[in-house]
This record gives sequence, C-alpha cells and structure tokens, in this order.
Amino acid sequence: MSSRLEHLNHWVAEVAHHTRPAAIHWCDGSDTENRMLIDQMLADGTLHLLNQDTHPGSTLHRSHPDDVARVEHLTYVCTTHHEDAGPNNHWMAPDEAHAEIDALFDGCMQGRTMYVIPYCMGPIDSPLSRCGVEITDSPYVVANMRIMTRMGAAALARIERDGTFVKGLHSIGELDPNRRCIMHFPEELTIKSYGSGYGGNALLGKKCHALRIASHQARSEGWLAEHMLILGIENPQGQTHYIAAAFPSACGKTNLAMLIPPEGYLRDGWKIWTIGDDICWMRPGPDGRLYAINPEAGFFGVAPGTSNKSNPNALASIQSNTIFTNVGVTADHQPWWEGIDNGQVPVTDWQGQPYDASMRPAAHPNSRFTVSAKQCPSYSAMSEDPHGVPISAIVFGGRRASLVPLVFEARDWTHGVLVGAAMGSETTAAATGAVGVMRRDPMAMKPFCGYNFADYFAHWLSFDTEGAKLPKVFHVNWFRKGDDGKFLWPGFGDNLRVLEWMLRRVEGHGGAVETPIGHLPIAHDINLEGVPLSDEAHAKLFGIDREAWQAEFASIGDYLAEYGPRLPQALLEEQRKIAAELA
Repeated sequence: MSSRLEHLNHWVAEVAHHTRPAAIHWCDGSDTENRMLIDQMLADGTLHLLNQDTHPGSTLHRSHPDDVARVEHLTYVCTTHHEDAGPNNHWMAPDEAHAEIDALFDGCMQGRTMYVIPYCMGPIDSPLSRCGVEITDSPYVVANMRIMTRMGAAALARIERDGTFVKGLHSIGELDPNRRCIMHFPEELTIKSYGSGYGGNALLGKKCHALRIASHQARSEGWLAEHMLILGIENPQGQTHYIAAAFPSACGKTNLAMLIPPEGYLRDGWKIWTIGDDICWMRPGPDGRLYAINPEAGFFGVAPGTSNKSNPNALASIQSNTIFTNVGVTADHQPWWEGIDNGQVPVTDWQGQPYDASMRPAAHPNSRFTVSAKQCPSYSAMSEDPHGVPISAIVFGGRRASLVPLVFEARDWTHGVLVGAAMGSETTAAATGAVGVMRRDPMAMKPFCGYNFADYFAHWLSFDTEGAKLPKVFHVNWFRKGDDGKFLWPGFGDNLRVLEWMLRRVEGHGGAVETPIGHLPIAHDINLEGVPLSDEAHAKLFGIDREAWQAEFASIGDYLAEYGPRLPQALLEEQRKIAAELA
C-alpha cells in the first residue's frame, strides 16, 4: 500500500493489537466476498434464508431482544470544551471517553474476524462526498454497509487520493446493555461504538458519520449535513425541481420521498424522483444555489406500516436482495409485519418464537429492511451526479394535531431558519417515553447534531450572503386533526398538491396571503380537485388562530433562551418581531 495509506495501516495495526482478533479481513465490496459472508452467516444462524421464490436473495436477521433501537442516552459527543457540544448533546471529555470505551475494546475480538471496511458517503467521484473506514467484528454490519454506502476497493482508492477519512471502530462486544456506548470525537473525526449490533449504533456510516461527525465537518468546511429526504418533482413540461425536507421520525419522510402522484396528476404527466429518504448534504454551487447529494446508497427503512397502500414504491423495492431485521415470518418463510396488509399470517415472531399476539407483535415496532436505492421504482439516476442536484425549496414539518396550518412559506432566509429552529412535533412510538407530547426538534436534528445548536443556527444563517440564491423555506403539517380527532388532510399522494403550490411560489406565480407567521395559501391556491374538505378542515388547514400563536411564540422565546449568549441575536430579533406582530 502507498505511503498515503500508511496512516490507515498504522491505525488498523493499532486496533488489532488492542482487540486481538483471530484474523483480519480487508473488505473489497465484491460479489464474491458478499456471497462468502452471507453463506457464513446462514451457516452460523446470524442470518436465516427467506422464501427464494417470492424474495430472491433476501435474508432475515434477528438481533438480541435488548438491542433493537438507537440508544440516545448512551450516545456522547466528546469535544474539548463542554459548551461546544451544547445542551442538545450528552457530553464527555475526550480523554475520559477514550479511556472508558478503550477498556471495553481490550481483547474484545478474540476468536473473531476483524473486518476493515473502507467506504464512501456519496458518489465516489463527487467533491461533496466524504470517506470513512469502519473496523468491526460483525459480518452483519459488513453486509449492511455494502448496501448503504459505496464500499470497498473504489472507496479505498478515494481515501488514498484524499489522504483523509473518518475513523470508526465498532464491536458487538457481549451485547450487554450495561456495557454499551457510542462515542463521537468530532475534532478527531473519530467514532467508537461498543456493545450493540443494531443499525444506527453499528452501521457507523449512517447517523454517526453522515450526521453527527459530518455536521461538525460541514460547519468548518462551509456546507450542511442534514436529516432530510431529497425528491425531484417533474412537471408535465418536463422541468424537474428538487426539494429537501426535514421531518422527525414517524412523520412520513420515506412516504414523501417515494410519493406516487394522485390519479389526475399521473394522467397529466407529473413524476416523482427519489434521490434519498433520510440524509442530505448541501453546499453552495458556483451559481449561488445550494446543491445536494444523498450520501447513502441504500434505504434502512422501518418495516411496520409499509404496505401497497401506504408506500407501494418501498414495498416494490424490497421484493429481492433485501436484509430484513426483526420482522415476523409466514409458514412459507416470507417476511411479515404489522400493517403489510397482504392477507397472509405470521407463524414466527421477531424473536424466533411461535407467534402469539398476546405475547408480542410479530415484527418489532422498529424492525427494518436494508436495500439498495437502485431497486426503488422511483429511483433517480441523478443520485449518482457528482455535482448534486440544485435545491429549489427546503421544507420543515412535524406532527401537530392542532395550531399549525397545512402549509406556510417563510418570508426570507432568517425567518426560515427560525421556522426550522422552532420546529415542534408530537412524540410517537418511534421514540421512548410518552406518546403525543410536543417537543422541539430543530430541523429534525435533535438526536443527530454533532455540536451546539446555537452554533448550528448561526451556521445556517451564515449562508445568506451577497449573491446567494437560497431555496425558499416552507413548513408543512400533514397531521392536523379536527374536533373529532380525525386527520383533516388525506396525506400520502395528495401531498403533491401542496408541493405543487410551493413550486409555483418558487417560480414566482403562486398566490398567498401574508400573515405574521408567514405566507399562507388560500384554499383555491391549491388544486383540491377530488379532495372533499369540510368547513372545519378549510378553516383549520388554511387559517391561523392569533391567540394560540401568541402562546406558541412565547414558548419559542423560552426555548431559544435555553441556548444562552451563544444564540444568534438575529433569531431572537426575528422571534420578538413576529411575537409583536401577533400581539
């Protein structure tokens, strides 16, 4: 290996000396290697073969029952100064964190193979992409990283060219919840994860690298690493606009990314193109616009609720070459989960026990599928464009049963940053704790921002420079409810009606009414043909309750104050200005 890779070789040798594996395997990402690993996992029970007639190339993994989700309370951001991590992160001093987790890694790979995974987040030749190397003792992680990243020989060649990479060290350890933690060292571009084999804790390219470390990298290098889907909307004239949208978990990100237009729109020639469903890296291009890539190459999606009705494109994507994790199984070995609505019944649950509805659901509520993005029927070849796609609009959205209208547009960039920073959403079963509690989740980055939110808001504001052609910013709420507790908006494919209004606003010819909270459409500004809405729905989806919004802006002021003197003054001024307008 060349001298440019000496740093990597030295680190691998250091880790091997510390963890003492029985063998070291450098991953090349080839089909042959993948087949070998799959066969090995099928033989030792790590994977189970699914029905190869209905789901060719697909397998099932059952994780330890205590290891089924991200562990936010055991996830740390380790910066030299506590205030750089901010009140939005659990913090530990770097020296203390290294000492604590290195003690766990001592000899942990004895009797196991140590896999070295070079990977690239984003298209191999894109200047927007960044590389990493994950060292792991889990072949399941290797198989998933192969789907989720550009992994292997091409990534290693890029690392050699760049001379830099994010270091990720992972071991499943003993899968003991009391010996589990995930440490991020943004100043060192390093991640250490011990004691979990679950996706977000173990596939270090995903949330750990692509959001927590990348957000820190992005701030120092002048770009943005965001928890956003990216979709293209092609109109009947053949023009495509790209939208990036940030929603907290269980708020419909994957459904929106793979949206199927309503019948009338399909007939007229509208098309939706999926670039990504979870992560978006954006930077200013030479023309002043923001250009975005999806750093991932696959989908690590939640299975329950995925059906032909809710998301036909997602269901079509996972009919072959998919790794399912913690789903139920039918008598003929097909994957099954609650909400699949395919007329079949499970016989085995996610723990491998005979299915008994009184004991537990067939599929774990956070069960997953891992599949290549290229298998999605709405996949866009622009996903591989090294320059990225130009973003016309940024959309924020949460789950709010009351108060927030269907859609509104921010007046300018500063107002848009406030809209994102103040974003609130009611908690769902996707997070631990009480359901239905409203919490602030700025830009849907609460669990993922690798540094102080006050500095993060300032970084967002810094893009508003002379010559910048920034996207318009919008806020949506698909989840407004009526007095009867039922949703007022049909959602799913009909959300395209709202996106169409946004694009007209982007092009400068969509109608709107100015209000203190932003520009709102009136009902006839949106194509509602075939969507019957009650008088109550019209009033709540397209109107604002000033008194309730006064209380909301007082709450936003209290929230922003929590960040202290580091909070940008411009955001406080914007909040006060709108509060005064509402009063």
